[in-house]
Amino acid sequence: MSRGRLRWYAAILAVVGGVLTVTAPVGVLPSASAAGCPDAELIFARGRMEPPGAGQIGNALATALRQKTKKNITLYSVNYPADTQIDLGANDMSRRIQATMTNCPKTPIVLGGYSLGAAATDVVLAMPFPVLGFKLPLPKTADPHIAAVALFGNGIQWVAPITQFNPAFQSRTIELCHGNDPICNPTDMENWQAYWPEHLAPGYIKAGMVNQAADFVAKKLR
Repeated sequence: MSRGRLRWYAAILAVVGGVLTVTAPVGVLPSASAAGCPDAELIFARGRMEPPGAGQIGNALATALRQKTKKNITLYSVNYPADTQIDLGANDMSRRIQATMTNCPKTPIVLGGYSLGAAATDVVLAMPFPVLGFKLPLPKTADPHIAAVALFGNGIQWVAPITQFNPAFQSRTIELCHGNDPICNPTDMENWQAYWPEHLAPGYIKAGMVNQAADFVAKKLR
């Protein structure tokens, strides 16, 4: 894909960050012995204005994956403000991916994000070069380490799914949008406030979408 189109995508992501409205130092995580590495790692970026951690959906997904796979799956919560700064989330997610690749090269990685966190995940997967504050693009060697991607309430989905910008993840990605969620399915923007509850995390969980994503990801971890 051309740099021009990727920069266009980056511009859209910047707008999405606004609608959903001191970078942390780049470092390498402490090395872990192969014996101490998990069976898999879920790296999840929470939604806008959720408190620090993986958020409701990230925590629910981790729990469901452990139950379905019976594997030792660690959960890394992307460290970013979760306000409008997609680039900060993308940088931290990329940093963690690269550290896990180095420290636990045989550990499959699952990426996930909800709302603003989904947009941050988009940047990591779509941008092979630094752009708009994103400074840590993944090396080409990262591809085989990423077993699956699960995105919820992704504001860029209605424009184009992430797999259109990075086809390599076509079979490894599940994108879920809850009903008339005005962020990922803006069918009636005049009444977006009435549909806003469909974007909230409890709606996704109650609708069984986290469980659906866990089923998809679990198959990729077999």
